[in-house]
Amino acid sequence: MLDERRKRLKFRAWRRGFREIDLILGGFADRHVATLDAEELTAFEALLEMRDLDVYDWIAGRSPAPPEHETALLARLRQFRLDDAPETA
Repeated sequence: MLDERRKRLKFRAWRRGFREIDLILGGFADRHVATLDAEELTAFEALLEMRDLDVYDWIAGRSPAPPEHETALLARLRQFRLDDAPETA
């Protein structure tokens, strides 16, 4: 069941709607989703339910995330964007 959940998250992370967020969320999912614990998977799923532009702005630091999304996972996504995401992100 957990492997199926992870596969579904990877698929959704790569098909968001605009390239920049696809590269960040999809790249992060490819690299890290296999090692996320249940709490982190839930936080990632919650982000995938939000509007793409909002999530991008939270990750890029353009606007603050609502408290319920200001998680350790979001901090990891911010760091991934800076360190590991493709240059076009």
